Amino acid sequence: MSSDEPILVLDDVNAAYGKSHVLHGVSMQVRAGEIVSVLGRNGMGKTTTLRTITGLLRAQSGSVRFQGADLARIDVDEVARRGISLVPADRGIFTMLSVQENLQISRRPHATWTMDRVYEAFPRLRERHRNLGGALSGGEQQMLSIARALMQGPKLLLLDEPTEGLAPVIVDELTKLIAEVGASGIPIVLVEQSFTVCKMLASRHYILEEGRVVFEGNTEALVADASILDRFLGLNVGTP
Repeated sequence: MSSDEPILVLDDVNAAYGKSHVLHGVSMQVRAGEIVSVLGRNGMGKTTTLRTITGLLRAQSGSVRFQGADLARIDVDEVARRGISLVPADRGIFTMLSVQENLQISRRPHATWTMDRVYEAFPRLRERHRNLGGALSGGEQQMLSIARALMQGPKLLLLDEPTEGLAPVIVDELTKLIAEVGASGIPIVLVEQSFTVCKMLASRHYILEEGRVVFEGNTEALVADASILDRFLGLNVGTP
């Protein structure tokens, strides 16, 4: 697939939890080999967008297409088998299994990310391969969660707030790791609160406000528009 072709297309997607309408006509695209960020304050629909992509929440209207196929009537398990891997905000690791066991049960035969490759990219996990998932630090658990997703051989990686609550030194380490994953050719949808992290990693950005896309553009366009940064992200002019 050409890097100019969208691998993922959301077109006028509406989604709700019961009577609570959360997404209002959301449209976005992700091209092969691209890192795209989804920004916005808490409660604006970022996580709901990821849940709708994976089928954990069904779109009420509009379409979600991945590699040309409509995901609307596909079960969650089938969406995963087609190559969409979600790293959730709660990390979703098995706390009573070791690091090694967490990785082994995630491994799929077609995946190019082997155990050795994961340990090379995540040396902390190699050092702690016998430790239980629940005994890891928050940053190490996040690394394990991302590593588990890579062991599934994703064609698209969805990251939900991967740096939330982590110390700056761990954020820096994770940012470098995510950049390396993106450089390997895996397209990524990055949901983040940190504008600094998004600027470093993503080439294009979407901002959600009350479930609507209020900005779409590249880093240069976003940085240049102080009113967007202030109004929708709460960043003052001149924020690094």
